[in-house]
Amino acid sequence: MADIFCGRVFRGLLVAGLLSMVAACAGVARPEAARLPVVTDPAPIVSGTMRRYQVRGRWYQPAEQPGYDETGLASWYGDQFNGRPTATGERFDMNALTAAHKTLPLPGLVEVTNLANGRRIVVRVNDRGPFVDNRIIDLSRGSAEALGMLNAGVGEVRVRYLGRAPRTGGGTTLQYATAGVEPPAPVTRAPPRTEGGAYWIQAGAFSDRRAARRVADQLGDQATVDAGMDDGLFRVLVGPWPDPNAAERSRQAVIARGYADALLISAR
Repeated sequence: MADIFCGRVFRGLLVAGLLSMVAACAGVARPEAARLPVVTDPAPIVSGTMRRYQVRGRWYQPAEQPGYDETGLASWYGDQFNGRPTATGERFDMNALTAAHKTLPLPGLVEVTNLANGRRIVVRVNDRGPFVDNRIIDLSRGSAEALGMLNAGVGEVRVRYLGRAPRTGGGTTLQYATAGVEPPAPVTRAPPRTEGGAYWIQAGAFSDRRAARRVADQLGDQATVDAGMDDGLFRVLVGPWPDPNAAERSRQAVIARGYADALLISAR
């Protein structure tokens, strides 16, 4: 009887341990990853698009770039190319979430983040360009509109390669829960200038100073509460940072702490 009892206890403990492991694994899953497209029907790389080519006297060599993650300027194109064939042979739809890139595989998917307002989308890369210095991606009109860049024409973005695109579509506007945080209010005034840094992260804007102070305390020594505007809101700012790349890394860290609407803003 003692052996039977011990066996039952052992089996019970084993089952409980396995359930704990499953719960732990579920707890570390990143909600952000679940929102990225999962491509189950990848389109083949279009023949010819990986060859070295020349435009305006400059050579470009397309290549597989699984770790591609760049920050630079984005432009957009629309009416004048609408309906024309892209480099993949697909028809350009200026209202679809697509883009052109000089060297990434076609068709592919990239995640594009507007560093001015934090908006983020996934676009289908199906064309080549832009062939202008200092610009890393050319967005369709629909992509520029989704990112809030339509009026600006050119904006600073982060582009991250996600891999092969599906046979059709693939563009997505990524949306994140606010995790109980009031959405950030639009910034109409630059944050305070500080020696050695021109970029800040706005983690949130609050009507209650104490709530803003609690968030700042959670985010560490570089977080401050700014009440310099006349709208009655208290903004939690993290920084400053000397360049947009450092600021973007900080913004990602703030997002990981639960402030999904964190914005990158400039004091320049």
